[in-house]
Amino acid sequence: MKEKFDRLSAECSKLATRRYSTSFFLGINFLDKELHKPIYAIYGFVRLTDEIVDSFHNYDKRELLNKFRKDCFEAIELGISLNPILNAFQETVNKYRIDHQLINQFLHSMEMDLDDQLYDQQKFEEYILGSAEVVGLMCLYVFTNGDKDSYEALKPGAMRLGAAFQKINFLRDIGADYLQLNRSYFPGIDLKHFSETDKRNIEQEIEQDFNEALKDIRKLPKSSRRGVYLAYQYYRELFKKIKLASACVVFSKRFRISNGSKLILIFDTLLKHQLNYL
Repeated sequence: MKEKFDRLSAECSKLATRRYSTSFFLGINFLDKELHKPIYAIYGFVRLTDEIVDSFHNYDKRELLNKFRKDCFEAIELGISLNPILNAFQETVNKYRIDHQLINQFLHSMEMDLDDQLYDQQKFEEYILGSAEVVGLMCLYVFTNGDKDSYEALKPGAMRLGAAFQKINFLRDIGADYLQLNRSYFPGIDLKHFSETDKRNIEQEIEQDFNEALKDIRKLPKSSRRGVYLAYQYYRELFKKIKLASACVVFSKRFRISNGSKLILIFDTLLKHQLNYL
């Protein structure tokens, strides 16, 4: 029966999340239980797509991505895929009626990574929209469970939170992206001479995104608020560490949050949620 394969597909998405991102795995586990499966499915899809463009260097990435795109929409149309990650994703897309344009936008941004890009402000915003903001919107479809008014009201915050997360990822990996993948995302910055002024300007953008996102995190349904706030707290802590370092150090070092710090964030989130003080 397909139910057994569907359970296997869900387990594959969960395993992919745990293997690739302990922070998102942790955040998902603080959502209400009924939200775990669809959010794992979204992350599994996003992660696998990202692997195609970032890791499969000895293969034809464009061909793989085009086939993956075709397989994705075929799975959504048929309601099944022999690829467990896509099978779990199509189930979530169909159940929550996720706008297919969000998927197309995401895949477009991933395709942008296949070519050397000189990112001006327009291209940067286009990439952020597809690589991060629409992922937040896919999750918001799940969190609001078909309530269109809630979705529209919370949409700006979901987009700003996704943008903040992605910009922090860019800043954390700025040296590795440039030196290993020949990528430079931030417009108007010469990474051969990455300066303190450049770093501060990026940080100011992220701070604005965070401030706007927090307003809507507080308005999320209780079923998702705690988990999203924990992810927000994690990235805030990572951002603090990056802000304290010099531009030279940020360019040469990849920052992370220790397990001890994660436990403190968990305790803080649980306490604030219990006291309704997010």
